[in-house]
This record gives sequence, structure tokens and C-alpha cells, in this order.
Amino acid sequence: MITAEAGLNLGSQIDFRAEPLVKAGDHVAQGAPILRDRRRHECIITAPMAGRVAELEMGAGRRLASLVLYAEDRDDRHAYEVGAASDEIACGEGSAALRRLLQEAGLWMRFRSRPFGRVPAPETIPATIFVMAVDTRPLAPDPRVALTGENAEWLQLGLRALARLCNGQIQFCQDRGPDIISPNERVRIRRVGALHPAGLAGFCIHQSFPARPDRQIWDIDAEDVAAIGELLSERRLPATRLVSVAGPGMRETLLVRCQPGADLRDLAYAHMSPGQQAILSGSVLEGQESRWLGYRDRQVTVISRPSGGRPRHWLETALRQASHPKPIIATAAVEQALGGYIPAMALLRALAVGDDEAVAELGGLSLLEEDLALVDYITSAKPRFSELLRASLDRIEANL
Repeated sequence: MITAEAGLNLGSQIDFRAEPLVKAGDHVAQGAPILRDRRRHECIITAPMAGRVAELEMGAGRRLASLVLYAEDRDDRHAYEVGAASDEIACGEGSAALRRLLQEAGLWMRFRSRPFGRVPAPETIPATIFVMAVDTRPLAPDPRVALTGENAEWLQLGLRALARLCNGQIQFCQDRGPDIISPNERVRIRRVGALHPAGLAGFCIHQSFPARPDRQIWDIDAEDVAAIGELLSERRLPATRLVSVAGPGMRETLLVRCQPGADLRDLAYAHMSPGQQAILSGSVLEGQESRWLGYRDRQVTVISRPSGGRPRHWLETALRQASHPKPIIATAAVEQALGGYIPAMALLRALAVGDDEAVAELGGLSLLEEDLALVDYITSAKPRFSELLRASLDRIEANL
């Protein structure tokens, strides 16, 4: 399902200072570069669909305020030159051409480097790459469904390409069902439990290859690896991704293929229950209300919008905000929110008091904000522990 409009929703966790490669009114082919980072030219964003640029506005600090496309000439797809990269994979020598191709096509930004959760530097060689073919978030789509048919073949080609980018094994994380891929000496299958947060990359990394400042670990979604294979095979980027549209505000759960940045109203409105609803890009744990599908999101959650109640007087609000935060009580739920992989209360105390050394020793360098979303949901703490983790990671990175 290609919605009539699409927009770019980078979210707050992607630090991107935009330099437009197009202007309002331009027609762009699907998959063509439209933005790049002013500071890091290897970070490129491509057009989610063929169409005309209806809005393109910059905000403070050269951050993107708005980018909206209207669908036109949907068969217009940008083709890339892949010969040199394919030769590197075939002969098993070098990776320079492959890296350039992934950067030009915007797929380099699909990698996340840990510690710190940045897009990797162009020449960095990671210790290993985790490919996530599992997602345990509530109501998330089953990655197995996305990796069938031609995508299964492109996934294998994409894994061969990843092997050129690192010296170690590729860690393919999947559920406990039948093998999704055929493992080999360069690709190892790791089986993950079905209970959230077991299927988050941070906990998979912490268990087997904890990130360190001197050892980078990358992670990438399996469907993005299949996109690398499609690019190498067909010279073009995939036009859609698999997305679930679900939640208590829906009459039925949908599983659709839509373009990145799809209009969430077009996806959900016809199937929503009556009443005031909020449409989140992402899961109920960390999703944000949005018009457009988020840059990394593969699910849409529709929930009932909280109804008013009596507005608080400004003095009552001020007194509540000025009071000391409530203590977090050690419970099984808090421990389970970190999967039992990390001493929960010790990590939360370290984050609360800003003890960065303890955060690092307890495994915080393998984690990102999404890994603490369940903790935030359970504790309702203010400030959120995901925000405290980001502040701690930023301080550790600045002091290296």
C-alpha cells in the first residue's frame, strides 16, 4: 500500500543536520538521494517513493522541520551502479566500493554502532554485526513474514555483503523456530526468547559481545539486510517495508507493505474504532504520536487518547513538579524489564545518580534508549531512565 503522501520522521534520536539535495517542487525518483548530513556526507537519506517535493523546511540548527512528498509516476525508481561492489563480494577482496554504494543509497544509515548508538564512521571495521530477525515488542510484525519469497534470496546476498564489512562472524538473531537462513563459517544463528525485551539488539549484544569504547558492535534489521541484497541484485532500493497496524484503538490488526514515511492516517483511519484515538509510530512502549511512519519504525500502534479530567491548577502542578521523585521499588517487574540480563536496580541507581563508571561496568555501553523503554513504561519515572541513559552515554563519549 503506497499512501498518497509520505513524510520524513527522523525522531529525536537521529542527529541529522540536513543539507537538501532537492528543492520544493522537484520531482524525485523512488530511492534517489534527497538529503545528506552537512557534517558527515556519508549519511544520506533517499526518497521513500516517487513523487513531487511538496514541503521542504529547515528548522533550528539545520535540523529538518518538514519534508513531504506527493506521489507521482510511481514506477520511477532510481538505479545505482553496483558493478564494483558486486565484484568485491564475488572475489572476496576489499570493501571500499561496497561501502560507497551503501552510503550513496542511504543504507549506511541503517547501521547503528554501539557503544553510543551513532551511524558508523565510513572506514570503521566492527568486531561483529548483529542482524535482528526477531522483534519482541508488543504487536510487532513477525520478521519471518518479511523475509519470504525474493526477500529470502536477497537476505542471503545481503549477509554475504555484510561479511565484507567486518572481520568477525555475523550474528543472526532469530526466534526459536526453524532456521531462517543457512548458517556458515561467517554467519552464526543466535536464538532469542519470545518474551520482551529479549528481542532487542542491546540485550543480544550484552549477552554475547558487550560493546566497549575500543570495540564497536553494529546492529541492523534483517529486512534492511535484504534491502542491501535487493540493491546489489536489482540496482534499486525496495519500495516498501512490512508494517503492522494494531492496538486497542483498531477494529482489526493489519499487516501491510507500505513505503518508509507512509501517511499513518491512510494506513489506520478506515480500520479504527469510534472515539478519540492517538496514532503512534512505533510500539506502545516507546512510540511517538506522528503523522508519518518513523525512519526505523516497523509498527503503528493506535490507542485511545486519554480523556481530560479536571485540569490541575498551576500551583498544584508546580508543587508536584518541585517534589522529590518517587523511589523505585525493587520488584520482579522491574527486573524483568531488563530481561534478567543486567542487575536492574543497580543500573537504575547508577543512572539516577549519574555514576557513569558504574553504568559502563553494568553493561550500559551495549544499550540504547529503546532498551529501557519497558523500564520507563513500568516505573513511569521522571526523568525517564532512557533519557538518563542517553545523557550518561553522551558524557562517556565526550570524555574519551
